Amino acid sequence: MNFKIIHETTYLFSDDVFLEPHFLRFRPKQTPFIDVTHFSIALKSEPEGHSVIEDEEHNVIDFCWFEELTNCLTISVESSLQTKAFNPFNFIIYPDSFNTLPFTYSEHQYQILYASLQKTELTQQLVDYTQDILVAANFNTITFLTNLTTQIHKDFTVEYREDGPPLSPDNTFKIKRGSCRDLSWLQINLLRNHGIAARFVSGYFYFDMDKPIFELHAWVEVFIPGTGWLGFDPSHGILTGNTHFPVASSAIPENTMPVSGGIRGSATSQLITNLTIEKR
Repeated sequence: MNFKIIHETTYLFSDDVFLEPHFLRFRPKQTPFIDVTHFSIALKSEPEGHSVIEDEEHNVIDFCWFEELTNCLTISVESSLQTKAFNPFNFIIYPDSFNTLPFTYSEHQYQILYASLQKTELTQQLVDYTQDILVAANFNTITFLTNLTTQIHKDFTVEYREDGPPLSPDNTFKIKRGSCRDLSWLQINLLRNHGIAARFVSGYFYFDMDKPIFELHAWVEVFIPGTGWLGFDPSHGILTGNTHFPVASSAIPENTMPVSGGIRGSATSQLITNLTIEKR
């Protein structure tokens, strides 16, 4: 299948401001089952400089810096993707010990995965919530991961929230609703509590609907030897497939934000976004 993504992001400022250097995360990742056949990005106001860099976690970022005062920043991105057939269950876990929880990463794996294993203190209610699912899964790793993903989808209401960091896991659990990033951050912390390396992924998700309304999406990836980084989407209760288009992944959600950068000035700002995904 072929897909075209057009994503426009505009910041309107109430007065002229000076833009500090900005990190822009809009480039879809090339994967074994997704080919990025075209990518273009244009900015207005025009940056003084623009380089493409790779960050600490191997995300490709457009880094821009500016010299002129402006009251508007518009980022226009166009991507073309070609997807291949993909079976998310086409793997074996190896070594076999990772089929059962709890498991232990090797020393060199632990060193590399360290940031994705950092725990947040959880309430006893949250601990019990995952423990019940783990016991019901007979401590089988994949059964637990898939059942936890579907259970979060059943138990929580998905709502749209345009900006702001993810809510804390305890807060999301208490109110039983959240944005895709809230549910993803909840699941990540539940998994890390069981010693499973988990990271936050930001990108695009396409699915057929009568009246398309697309937005940036977030999901979870876990690392298991033999599977590599395997994706789970708690907002939809599914494993990720070839219509999940990752842009940035990180142990820290803030490092996947599409736009990171400050301004000098006292102006207020308004954010306007427009995203379309076309299947061709």
